[in-house]
Amino acid sequence: MKTQSEPMNLQRITIITETYRPEINGVSNTLGQIVDGLVARGIAVQVIRPKQSRHDQGDQIDGVETVLLPGLPIPGYGELRFGLPAWRKVKKSLRQFSPNSIYVATEGPLGLVSARAAKSLGIPVVSGFHTNFHQYFAHYHLSLLTPLVYRYLRYFHNRTQATLAPTKNLQNELAGFGFENVHVMSRGVDAELFSPEKRDIRLRAQWGLEEDELAVIYVGRLAAEKNIDLAVQAFTQMRSEDKRLRFVLVGDGPQAAKLKEDHPDFIFAGMQRGEDLARHYASGDIFLFPSKTDTFGNVVLEAMASGLAVVAFDYAAAHQHIRHEETGLVVALTTENQDLEPDDDAASADEDYVDLAQSLVNRPNLLKRVRQGARLHAESISWARIVDQFCLHMSKEKLHHGPSKESVVI
Repeated sequence: MKTQSEPMNLQRITIITETYRPEINGVSNTLGQIVDGLVARGIAVQVIRPKQSRHDQGDQIDGVETVLLPGLPIPGYGELRFGLPAWRKVKKSLRQFSPNSIYVATEGPLGLVSARAAKSLGIPVVSGFHTNFHQYFAHYHLSLLTPLVYRYLRYFHNRTQATLAPTKNLQNELAGFGFENVHVMSRGVDAELFSPEKRDIRLRAQWGLEEDELAVIYVGRLAAEKNIDLAVQAFTQMRSEDKRLRFVLVGDGPQAAKLKEDHPDFIFAGMQRGEDLARHYASGDIFLFPSKTDTFGNVVLEAMASGLAVVAFDYAAAHQHIRHEETGLVVALTTENQDLEPDDDAASADEDYVDLAQSLVNRPNLLKRVRQGARLHAESISWARIVDQFCLHMSKEKLHHGPSKESVVI
């Protein structure tokens, strides 16, 4: 199936990544959607990545060739692995597959070696900026390393023909730090999978809820960089208004054990995938997204498609897709009061976040309006459009003429 915007000379693409389905995270989800979209367009795909387990056989999909390499666990992310710099195997795989262009999604040793191998073979490379690793360091008491990480990331991405960032704000931020040829490629959502129609009364009953009672949902990694403590604070304040509220956390991570110990009344649903994940989203009412570090936040779009009222900071996906009190609620990350110090500024934003979340408990008309608006907006954001734009960015003809100074914003 060819689309109007698909370059005719784009026949084979290689994707280099350290995370891939069935792993659950935004990068894996985005790449899975892109691969499926490329295959649907008749484009052959090669995926080079670390082996996830000894039983990992790669994608069993026509049109996808998987090259599995050795890897080691990522510190703090035991369920994920980074690929070792297998120069010879990467170069041999690229030479045999002969892609029109290569997309490097992660900046580890595997990504660096792959970019170098591609250059030696004369194959153009586009990189993706998917994760704010430089911001994560502050949450693990390693702030002193942040400048070093930024320098490495800049070095890595500037060795490629172009870098794709998910939002205009991130594009501007990276450009301000010396990243060159940064373009915007947003994210989509599967509005058929994530839908209010997946609401499950039996699941809500397991949570101890009647139909007129509210479920507050969090979906994502249970880790410091996700700002989970603020979500807990917001829910506590919300429950002071209505004791019947339940807090459902979907996901796992290093903070899971401590959260379960401190809050035995919370509902910990663990990792969910596919239809089960869609049921959990749709069975909720309010979605708390307290992160200030995500490069995008695919879960925001999934929650909106599921008809939830999202409370988030005016940043990344929320900045791009939420109109305040129409399709969700957003809190500014910076205050207009210039007399405040940065720490005071952050505290003020956190207080505003808690207040906004609490307001939804006592404003049923606002809650209803926002949920309806979120669903309507999500229906207009398709992955098909994102894959079309990806194809344009990966076009060998475009890369050979050099990256355009104009960015495509979706």
